[in-house]
Amino acid sequence: MMKYTEKMSNKLNELLEKNYDAEAGYKKAADKVNNQKLKQFFTDQAQHRYDFGHELKSEIRNYGETPDKGTSVKGDMHRAWIDIKTAFSSDNEESILEEVTKGEKAAVEEYNEIISDTTLPPTTQSILTKQRDSIKEAWQSSKNFETIVS
Repeated sequence: MMKYTEKMSNKLNELLEKNYDAEAGYKKAADKVNNQKLKQFFTDQAQHRYDFGHELKSEIRNYGETPDKGTSVKGDMHRAWIDIKTAFSSDNEESILEEVTKGEKAAVEEYNEIISDTTLPPTTQSILTKQRDSIKEAWQSSKNFETIVS
């Protein structure tokens, strides 16, 4: 039974925290918009990120490590979702969507970076690839929504 390197363990926990943050961000976004389709989209994405968090947690545990709990320890949103605060202050569906799109783009890049690590166990790699592809789809959808709300 192999264990993650400390570096890998830290990266996966960071990814876990980012999923917590994205989930919280999406819930907040769903509360802020009036467009029903958009609201549903944000709600679905929040649920996906919640599920991703669970998958990551059990995967981290499978390798004998301890997953981080709850939203980021630092208490504020991570890099990927940081500007969402700006978007919320304007209450504008278009700017909220723009930030979500930016957040998802950053998430995809981060997933790619970890997936490309050759020391990653195959099970972890396949979970991350599946999650990344789902986030990529969300990112595409959010770009499509931009034409609806603008």
